[in-house]
Amino acid sequence: MSDRTVSVARRRLLATASLALVLPVAPIAQLAAETIRTRSALVRVQDDTLVLDADFDFSLTPPLEEALVRGTPLYFVLDSEITRSRAWWFDQTMRGLSSQRRLTYSPLTNSYRVDTGPLGQPGTFSTLDEALRPIRLIRGRPISERGVIRAGERYEVSVRLRLDTAQLPKPLQVNTLVSREWSLASDWYRVVVSP
Repeated sequence: MSDRTVSVARRRLLATASLALVLPVAPIAQLAAETIRTRSALVRVQDDTLVLDADFDFSLTPPLEEALVRGTPLYFVLDSEITRSRAWWFDQTMRGLSSQRRLTYSPLTNSYRVDTGPLGQPGTFSTLDEALRPIRLIRGRPISERGVIRAGERYEVSVRLRLDTAQLPKPLQVNTLVSREWSLASDWYRVVVSP
């Protein structure tokens, strides 16, 4: 055998081995898709903007709860997309406003804290279930910029709630690739609005 055929055979063997390592991880990532359940979502027009009222249902998995108690903050993100239907052209997709909520635990006071952003007042709670309530229940959250919505148009609004695993510490981010207990995400929930 020549050196060239050995080189080609080695490359094929390496490609097959790397493919075998990638394939088992792909189905695991898909299993984490619906760990947060959307109970309801209502989108209404208020002051020339779209406003969301939603109710999500979830609880933290044991590894996430342990990481939280050991000092790792958990960031939950509400994503939204708005699609305007157009009769004679492609539908126009606009990225809606997203919001973030940060959940932390303080061992000194034995309490949980939820920060809702730069304008929101942080809340302090004595139990984890109480702390998850403002993350699960979203009321009056603007999801579009002012002036984007037109009367008489049809809009499809998609919303989802997810744990932002990119903000976990790097060693814990590896766990999100191999275990679905480290990922929380809802499926996209769609609502049609006609102002």
